[in-house]
Amino acid sequence: MARKTLNRPALCLVPALALVACAPAGESVTSAYYGEAAATNIVRQIAYSDLEGRLIDLNERFRANATPVVNFDFNRSHLDAAARAALDTQVAWLKDHRDVRMTVVGHTDAVGSNAYNQRLGLRRARAVVRYLVSKGISRKRLIAAESRGESELLVATQDRERKNRRAETLVTGFIRGYVGDGIDGIYAQRVYDSYQGGGIDIESASSTAGTGG
Repeated sequence: MARKTLNRPALCLVPALALVACAPAGESVTSAYYGEAAATNIVRQIAYSDLEGRLIDLNERFRANATPVVNFDFNRSHLDAAARAALDTQVAWLKDHRDVRMTVVGHTDAVGSNAYNQRLGLRRARAVVRYLVSKGISRKRLIAAESRGESELLVATQDRERKNRRAETLVTGFIRGYVGDGIDGIYAQRVYDSYQGGGIDIESASSTAGTGG
């Protein structure tokens, strides 16, 4: 019986770093073989479309059993007693769900410049990250600390508003056993875009002088 011939592009099911090995000699990773391999990987991602549903479900459970949002005084990133108490509920939940990873997003009110508020939101997110780590949550479980600045106001006002001065913890991935370690291509691109714009970081940095919400 004749040996069945395998379709070469169908073999390209490995990460991009190995794509060269899938293409014929002389072909670069920008050739048509790369495009076909990328399409194959997209199909594999679709096969794991239940991941998004599980993340939504976990976030609903997180919000039902912990306080996901903490608030801040005007132009401050200091965690007051109420914020620390709220974060303690997050710590307890995260210790009971050790397979999840999360992102912390900082926000401000609309007082001050956009640029300053972007930095202030990031300092607030970092403050939450430092507290969670100090309570035993592994830094490896923190995908990112991100700032939205004044772009997502809960209360539509240009004045000082405590509800807008907040940081929110979100379940955004899984530690292991899932494609892409829990981050799909769309989420990874959004994180990268925020990083390029200066609105995302995981490292500590000194504050910048100025005033904002």
